[in-house]
Amino acid sequence: MRAVITVIGKDNVGILAKVSTICAEYNANVMDVTQSVLQDMFAMIMMVDISKMNSDFVVLGDKLKELGDTLGLSIHTMHEDIFNSMHRI
Repeated sequence: MRAVITVIGKDNVGILAKVSTICAEYNANVMDVTQSVLQDMFAMIMMVDISKMNSDFVVLGDKLKELGDTLGLSIHTMHEDIFNSMHRI
């Protein structure tokens, strides 16, 4: 099972590190990352393996949203099944 994490907001030092640290705390393995900085805006998409998480998936999403609120970022965590369903033609 995998999840997609998106992060958008004003660029700042350590965003990737902070998001990755929370993933590690919940044993969610970061599989792939793509990020860009457009002028002063940061955009990142992470693919995370959640099959061996040590807590509920919703808790991870809540913790990442809380981080986003603290840093002034929009952080969304979506289960891969929902992501795929939303983007199916």
